[in-house]
Amino acid sequence: MVKSKKNFNLFSIFEPVVESEKRSKKTGLPPGSLVYVGPKRQKATKITIIDYDAINLEEKEIKDIEICSTYKGKISVTWINVDGIEEVDIIETIDKYFDIHPLVAEDILNTGSRPKIEDHGDYLFICFKMLMLDEKKKKVVSEHVSLLVGEDYVLTFQEKIGGDVFDVIRERIRQNKGRVRKMWTDYLAYSLLDSVVDNYFVVLENLAEKIQRLEEVIFEEEQKNISAQIHLLKRDVITLRKQVSPMREIIGALQRSESKLIKKETEPYFRDLYDHAIQVMDSIETSRDMISGLHDVHLLTISNRMNEIMKVLTIFTALFIPLNFIVGVYGMNFENMPELKWEWGYVTALLMMAVIGISMLIYFKSKKWL
Repeated sequence: MVKSKKNFNLFSIFEPVVESEKRSKKTGLPPGSLVYVGPKRQKATKITIIDYDAINLEEKEIKDIEICSTYKGKISVTWINVDGIEEVDIIETIDKYFDIHPLVAEDILNTGSRPKIEDHGDYLFICFKMLMLDEKKKKVVSEHVSLLVGEDYVLTFQEKIGGDVFDVIRERIRQNKGRVRKMWTDYLAYSLLDSVVDNYFVVLENLAEKIQRLEEVIFEEEQKNISAQIHLLKRDVITLRKQVSPMREIIGALQRSESKLIKKETEPYFRDLYDHAIQVMDSIETSRDMISGLHDVHLLTISNRMNEIMKVLTIFTALFIPLNFIVGVYGMNFENMPELKWEWGYVTALLMMAVIGISMLIYFKSKKWL
């Protein structure tokens, strides 16, 4: 095992959360009040539309929100993606065009809401956490995403502007690869959720690398931050489990759903996706067990090091006990101690102490105490 010679720096896999709006701002407001609750981004909302069928494709970014209303009721699949949800008026307008319930709109604007799925008859509402690995910072970025699946439309509301895990789906639609252009809105929803779950594996691989790195340095005596790092990783796994575990419930509900929006030909894909979600949870549980094991090993290593130190100190103490006894006896200076005036008494006492010390060292060595 290769050991690092550098000090082990503390790190967390999650990007620090910037200052956010307090949920207390909604105190006293009636249910369905639209108030953005989340970190301040201060960027303009970006709206993109992809409308397609098996033959035709239209993709564009819009500035006029009213254009969204023209896509409702078309005989094609319309995917409207909204990046940035701080501008409440824009979110409210889009929700009115598609007859979205105010309580659903409230959950869209609340980035701290728990991931869940709701069946509203004409549409399905799903909110979840999208995790992305920032390659430059080597940090995991968490983002609140809301997904609405209607008869002929899919709406996605993303907390942040710029960057997501849906680019692979966009490329499939543009190049007409796979089944996405031949299927309906439920398959598009499946594809989006599948890309999110696949990215969970990327995050877990990053976590596994950090656990392995910690395992490599845990036996180094000069490392001072191991306990604190283990605590940080434990907290990261708890955060990861809290954000990811509801996805298994969401996909399981979609798999069992009797909604008219989920076609029979799409059900096998949701079953496969459910298996992937279970694998993610198994990996998280494995990581948690590994970190707990590292914590136990670290404590055992500290205990063993302390035992080694105490063993050395005990041997030195044992060596000096008989020597102190000899020095103490001949340091009493009684008148009737004949050895005190003996010419070779000093040398004999030193030799006696040397013989006793060496004999004890040989005995300790034979018992493998050294």
